Amino acid sequence: MKNPYLLLTPGPLSTSESVREAMRKDWCTWDHEYLLLVQKIRQHLVNLATHQRSEYTSVLMQGSGTFTVESVIGSVIPREYSKLLIATNGAYGNRIIQMAEILGIQTVISRTKENEPTNLYEIEKFLQADPAITHVAVVHCETTTGILNPVEDVCKLAKAYNKNTIVDAMSSFGGIELDVHEWKIDFLISSANKCIQGVPGFGFVIAKTEELEKCEGISHSLSLDLYDQWKTMEDSNGKWRFTSPTHVVRAFYQALIELEEEGGVTARNKRYRENQTILVEGMRECGFTPFVLQEYQSPIITSFLHPNDDFEFNAFYQHLKEEGFVIYPGKVSEVLTFRIGTIGEVDKYDIRRLIQSIKKIKDKQGETEK
Repeated sequence: MKNPYLLLTPGPLSTSESVREAMRKDWCTWDHEYLLLVQKIRQHLVNLATHQRSEYTSVLMQGSGTFTVESVIGSVIPREYSKLLIATNGAYGNRIIQMAEILGIQTVISRTKENEPTNLYEIEKFLQADPAITHVAVVHCETTTGILNPVEDVCKLAKAYNKNTIVDAMSSFGGIELDVHEWKIDFLISSANKCIQGVPGFGFVIAKTEELEKCEGISHSLSLDLYDQWKTMEDSNGKWRFTSPTHVVRAFYQALIELEEEGGVTARNKRYRENQTILVEGMRECGFTPFVLQEYQSPIITSFLHPNDDFEFNAFYQHLKEEGFVIYPGKVSEVLTFRIGTIGEVDKYDIRRLIQSIKKIKDKQGETEK
């Protein structure tokens, strides 16, 4: 069945017909064939994340990406004798702060403006001033704006001070090339319904095995115990502790196959970047200005400023939906913005059609004003 519109969002996003088709079969969570599928996915994720595969493992976790982030924050940082340095420049960094507060974890906050990347100089000042810091957390692509943070530099700096590193790569993994070993990442977090182009239902963690092994007994949550989930998958050949989203898992496996067929992360990144370049050029022609400088911009999602005080996002959104496109409202706290994603089963021809639709909407508005 053809979708009535294209999702130009950071996830859930538009998926291929074959990914959706993969969900039509029912699976038993205990069945050997299904458990083998889970194990294949876990190894495939490690293969995508690093060339140093023997040192890393992966864990799948039920729920949204936020569930998986919280499973890491709550499972790898002991409440006693620990302190978490959080770099934030948007809603998702702020969400990690909120998690840490609820979990009773001490924090130090490095906060930059929403259209500016994480400040390495400030990170180092915190690390020098506070030896009690044990962990550093940073968001790779902050989807509040689409800004790309210098995660590799942050993690290498943290390791120079012997800290554990946690990276929220929710909106970047699978769409931007990285290597967790080379970048010195201990725990990388992402989700099924982002750049891998699966559907919502679970997140995953790619972890340095020796660091994950130290986490037994830390979690104060039963369902979000990352160590316990990993140990069960290791000891029971892919078994999840509680009911897994079987249809979503099968769709994700199909999405991994399609990522390979496209040419891997390098080819997907090229497509996303081409989408984003065409989008920005076209939006500028239509009178819209990006909130983030292009040098800091990811190819995942782009925030645009409202062009004037009379601009009504809801009306604009509805017009575009009628044209076959769904975009995202803004999440920036300082100024009025809206967002357009360039990931998923989307190519340059789709983006050009979007721009034509926006031009048509603006032409109609111009005629009405006359």
